[in-house]
Amino acid sequence: MNFSALHLEKQDVIVNAALTCFGANGYKKASISDVADAAGVSKALVFHYFGTKKALYLYLIDLCTHTIMDEIDRKFDNTVTDFFDRIKLTSSIEISVMKKHPAIFSFLNSVYFENDDEVKTEVKDALANDESENFRNKIVFEGIDTSKFKDDIDPKLIMKILDLITDGYLSKIPKMGIDLDTLCEEFDEYINLFKRNFYKEKYL
Repeated sequence: MNFSALHLEKQDVIVNAALTCFGANGYKKASISDVADAAGVSKALVFHYFGTKKALYLYLIDLCTHTIMDEIDRKFDNTVTDFFDRIKLTSSIEISVMKKHPAIFSFLNSVYFENDDEVKTEVKDALANDESENFRNKIVFEGIDTSKFKDDIDPKLIMKILDLITDGYLSKIPKMGIDLDTLCEEFDEYINLFKRNFYKEKYL
């Protein structure tokens, strides 16, 4: 039987348990037994649907990625053509997903820094996934008004800087989590700072 055929509530219980276990302990230290205990199901049931710990882990990466992408796609407003407003919109949607599914944040954070030999190649491939990259570029850049930028500013370079800021921020987040509202407020401050420095004065 395919996991997707399982009752949705039972799927959610197992998925949330797995996200929590991997997010808190990383790939190597987390076990199928931990996931089963946290979900209140048998270890045999988890193995029945996923076969291996690695298969479950990779399933979760794909699930989280598409959960966020689907939510952005559903709530995205392409009439927002201001580059920084669009970044804020996308970030607020991502954070709303994390509020609804708190374990996603700690899991994706742990994935980002995962280097266990058993999964590091797959993790690297997942983080460099063309589908995700193309989706991201479409959301961030398609239809934006680049005329607001000062003449010598490249929006793609600004996006790279924002990515570096995000990476640095994630590396400092404790495994126990973070106040997402505070994160959103701080990110908005960074965006406003960039806007003041990289937009032509008449657009401020």
